[in-house]
Amino acid sequence: AATEKPGSSCYLHHTQEGIYVDIVTGQPLFSTADQFDAGCGWPSFTKGITTDAMEYRGDFSFGMQRTEVKSREGGSHLGHVFEDGPQKEGGLRYCINGAALRFIPKERMKEEGYERLLPYV
Repeated sequence: AATEKPGSSCYLHHTQEGIYVDIVTGQPLFSTADQFDAGCGWPSFTKGITTDAMEYRGDFSFGMQRTEVKSREGGSHLGHVFEDGPQKEGGLRYCINGAALRFIPKERMKEEGYERLLPYV
């Protein structure tokens, strides 16, 4: 599903505060407050900002059983979610393609219409 090469995302070790939105639709997906280094080669998060921006599908490609994360509105492949994330944060690891994201710095969120999401950062 057009997964980018591991280690190639400019967001892999990103530390600036803000949110990530779907690059196609602008739907808010993740906050840097929930980002962590999972060591998997892709930007990783413990949860999404909202559950209604994403949909989940079984993915049995490459002889594996995974859960694909797709943009609900845009239909594009975002990545996968696994149940091996930090237990104290709920146990999920969203392993997301940086190429599917657009970063909005905290200081630009109001200007870009995402002010309501500032408490999540």
